[in-house]
Amino acid sequence: MQAIGILQAEHRSLAAVMHGMLYLVRDVRLRGSAPRFDVLAAMVHYINAFPERFHHPKEEAYLFRPLSRRRPDAAPLIEKLQEEHRLSSAKIRALEQALERYRQGGVAEFRAFAEAAADYATLQWHHIRTEEDQLIPLARAYLTPADWEEVDAAFSGHSDPLFGVETEHEYENLFRQIVKLAPPPLGVGPR
Repeated sequence: MQAIGILQAEHRSLAAVMHGMLYLVRDVRLRGSAPRFDVLAAMVHYINAFPERFHHPKEEAYLFRPLSRRRPDAAPLIEKLQEEHRLSSAKIRALEQALERYRQGGVAEFRAFAEAAADYATLQWHHIRTEEDQLIPLARAYLTPADWEEVDAAFSGHSDPLFGVETEHEYENLFRQIVKLAPPPLGVGPR
């Protein structure tokens, strides 16, 4: 069941980036700080690239599928999570567009960007809670050791050529870039 630890670590990374983005939004709103478009763009790129292209497809292919075979009554939960994956994809598109409008249009576009960021983060935090509070306990209880071998291999990044080690390192590097760009207390970048 090493996949559970990996899944939870991926959730923490995503949550950290979302928290950082909302922190920067709050800093602009409350302190009148200049927007850090370089950091915000890296954060939006991360949440687009990592969950949408890497994390969610692994969950659907390697965790949802075997659980639905073992527990057909889990179908409503799995369908809800898959719908949230689709909704997440639409919300990240809206967030990308809002960021670009904010970058081009200035302060007049800040509110729309702030709302898009909060909307995306709210969906993801709810989604993560549902997976960790409902899906993972079901998987622990009903997947077989053979199922876990396949799930663990997929989540370790070595079993599927689409999600190989190079891709995993790409996301780790992007996360490190965010930390280097983000000002304290989020990262080690300039104030």
